[in-house]
Amino acid sequence: MKNTKRKNCYGKHVFISGASSGIGRACALMFAGNGFHVVGVSRNTEEKTERFPGGGSLTLKRLDVTDEAAVREFVEKLPGTDIAVLCAGIGVAGPAETTPLELTRKQMEVNYFGTLNAAQPCRSRMRRQRRGLLIVIGSIAGRVSIPMQSQYSASKYALEAFTDAVRMEMRQYGVRACIIEPGDTKTGFTAARVMHSPNRDGGCYGRTLKRSVAKMASDEQNGKSPDTVARVALALSGKKNPPARVPVGLEYKALMQLLRIVPDRGKEMILSRMYLPKQ
Repeated sequence: MKNTKRKNCYGKHVFISGASSGIGRACALMFAGNGFHVVGVSRNTEEKTERFPGGGSLTLKRLDVTDEAAVREFVEKLPGTDIAVLCAGIGVAGPAETTPLELTRKQMEVNYFGTLNAAQPCRSRMRRQRRGLLIVIGSIAGRVSIPMQSQYSASKYALEAFTDAVRMEMRQYGVRACIIEPGDTKTGFTAARVMHSPNRDGGCYGRTLKRSVAKMASDEQNGKSPDTVARVALALSGKKNPPARVPVGLEYKALMQLLRIVPDRGKEMILSRMYLPKQ
């Protein structure tokens, strides 16, 4: 990533989870390419260190964010934790009625508890040094529930609430927290999505699931580059008082403004037309 001079309010040491692909990988390259020292972790990654023009670096390490003890030990040994960008996540699609609790728990274990596992030791170090920036990668689906993605939306809604509380709790210690809300983004997340095809419902949801997931996949693969999200994350490092939440892209910012005034019935009508078959 091109190195550009920009204001930095927090420090040069960046920790990124989910750094081996998608938005996490884009964020790791963006920060390293702009002079930051990045440590990125992922459950499956080649461990290596890259140097970048302008003095930045990227070190990739294997780490499973669902292992609380391992994450805490890893973060405590880092040379510094000035900025944390928490990107690790998975997607589960399926009807709320029939998706097994095992899949739902896995969704929450990675997206929500995995984020908490990484956030807590990062926050502790930031509090002790009395500065820091915690960036959580959420989703537009954390503001607007999408049919056939109830578990994914629930995990992202939870991150919204968590980040709001952290922002208030940590302000007195000079630590800031915000959540980035990407919309449709072209990454490997689409192909990696776990889809539960219901069997015990007599096929009631088959057509609905097929239409909904096909719409999601098409929108994502025609969506924005993950670099657009990475640029937002980098820009936040230059803000002493970053906004609480940042939808990515003008169309999603406009959508969030629109949904503030549209009644719930109107929201459901719009989303149903987008994702569900005609009745």
